[in-house]
Amino acid sequence: MSIVVKIEEKLYQNRYIVDESRPHIQIRNDAVCKSCESQACTICCPAACYSKNETGSVTLATDGCLECGTCRVVCQDKENIQWDYPRGGYGISYKFG
Repeated sequence: MSIVVKIEEKLYQNRYIVDESRPHIQIRNDAVCKSCESQACTICCPAACYSKNETGSVTLATDGCLECGTCRVVCQDKENIQWDYPRGGYGISYKFG
């Protein structure tokens, strides 16, 4: 017998320590996001860190980031995401490995 667990429940198990003085992801230019037709980051990010706002641009919330790099891949043609690993002691801590 297998038990089905929703992805939201698994993500809730992770812990994230936010480095407020130095976020590891930044949007370089809001105007580029606004002119982006697909805004793929809002769809592809597994942690839903990116969302379309009322002005048509993209809002980024770095807390909860899984550090998977999906945003860099889907935005590589525009190169509008600056992504670095968080400093030591900050970022995601996976509960189950």
